[in-house]
This record gives sequence, structure tokens and C-alpha cells, in this order.
Amino acid sequence: MANTHIQAEQGWLPQGTDKVVLGLLALALAALYIPSYMELSRTVWNTDEQGHGPIIFAVAVWLFYRHRHAVAELAAEPKAGLAWAILVPSLLMYVLGYSQSFLMLAVISQIGVLAAMILLFKGRAALRLVWFPLFFLVFMTPFPESLVAAVTGPLKSAVSVVAADLLYSVGYPVSRVGVILNVGQYQLLVADACAGLNSMFTLEALGLLYMNLMQYKSATRNVLLAVLVVPIAFGANVVRVMVLVLVTYHFGDAAGQGFVHGFAGMVLFIVGLILVLFTDYVLGWFFKNESAAAKEVAA
Repeated sequence: MANTHIQAEQGWLPQGTDKVVLGLLALALAALYIPSYMELSRTVWNTDEQGHGPIIFAVAVWLFYRHRHAVAELAAEPKAGLAWAILVPSLLMYVLGYSQSFLMLAVISQIGVLAAMILLFKGRAALRLVWFPLFFLVFMTPFPESLVAAVTGPLKSAVSVVAADLLYSVGYPVSRVGVILNVGQYQLLVADACAGLNSMFTLEALGLLYMNLMQYKSATRNVLLAVLVVPIAFGANVVRVMVLVLVTYHFGDAAGQGFVHGFAGMVLFIVGLILVLFTDYVLGWFFKNESAAAKEVAA
């Protein structure tokens, strides 16, 4: 109860914060990265494949904000040499990425810039404290289309095969030609959004966030859950495709391509999150140690 009362009295900025320096740093970061974020909002964040980007960014900001008092309480032990060794290449990466419209380089450079600033003002202890929010920013980074296409192709084929075989096994007139599913008089193309790459990426991010908040002590448990998110995301995508096929077969093409198509994406994440939580529950049978978060709640 005492700790809760102390936390309630803490302001949104830690005591002793140099607001002038903080404001200048914020302005510098805004000048660098707002143009890139505006470009993201006009392009990749407007697509089904990368629509999770703003959510990842908001969560990362919240994670940084959540650690603000703990970072402020650390003794300042600046590592100027290491900081500049990271900052200079990161800024060069940003210049190259922004000037050549290579958003991946421009966006991912912010991880190095933020890490360098933390090292310059607070040192390695602070960097260790906020490593996860920094790493989490990777999940909002737009990857090159060539890489996405190379991975998406096999995933689309695998999702199509499993969805078609499952529906056929329960009596539906489903056949498959490549990534095109024929059901009754309808044809459905398994699009990139249904392939699973970006949903795997997003579910992986949510799984890692869940583990970070739970603060599990067992590295084996964390690694197992992170690895198992991949087949979980694949299974959730199969469910999404099956839902769309069934809706189209029973209610027509207009129903399958309308509101239900967008709703199927919500079904995917609901199914995925339920499976992640269930998997974590099963892993809890083998890893009995409580998480730090659970102990704090109990206290």
C-alpha cells in the first residue's frame, strides 16, 4: 500500500529533470523522425499488412514512460565513447534511409539514436533497464517488399493447403489451385494479408510484450513461448481463411468480401491471443516459479 501511495504522488516527469535539455532532445528527435512517421502513415501503415505499426509505436512509448522514474533514480555514469560510436553510424543510417526513401533504414536508426542518448546521459545500467522498449521498436519497422514477398509466398501456399484439406475433410466442396480456393461456385484468392507473415510478426510482438509484463524468471519458458507463437500465428491464419471460405460459401461473395473480411482479421488475433494465453497456462504446469509481476500483485 505504501509503494502504491508513493507511485501515485510521482509526477509524469521525475524530480530533478532538466526540462530545457529534455525539450531540446524531444525537438531534435521530432525534427528527425516526424517526416518518416508521416511517410509511414501515408504508405505502409495504411495497408492491412503493416497496420499494426502505430500500435507497436504507442506501446513502445508507454513502455519507455513506464520506466522513467526507475531510469531517473539510477546514478549517472555516462559512456560517451560508446554513445558516439553508436550515434554516428545511426545518424548516417538515417540520412541514407531518408534521402533514398528507404524507410526501413530511416525508422530502425532511431533505435541506435535512442540507445546512444541513454548511454550519453545515464550509462549502461539505464540501457539495460530499457532494452525491451528499444527492441520492441523493431516490430514497427517496415521490411523490404522483396523480403516480404520471398517469405509470404510459401506461407500463402501452406495456409491454403491446410485450410482446403481441413474443409474438404469435413465435407465441404473445396479444391485448390495454388493459392486459389474453389468452394462451390466461388473462387477465393489467399492474399498476402492472409498469408500470416505480418500476423506472426504482430503476435510475436504481443507475446514478447506479455512475457515482459509478466517478468518470468525462466529463460527456457520465455524462449519456448516465443518460439511457439509462430505455429500459433499460422494456425490462427488458417482459421481466418476457413472463416472467410465458409462465409462465402453459405452467404455469398459479397458477405465474404464485406464487413466479415475485416472482422476475420479480428478473429485471427482473438484466436491467436487465446492460444498464446492457453500455451502459457500449459507451460505453467512445468515451470512453477512465479513471475515477479505475480508476486507484486500478491503482495
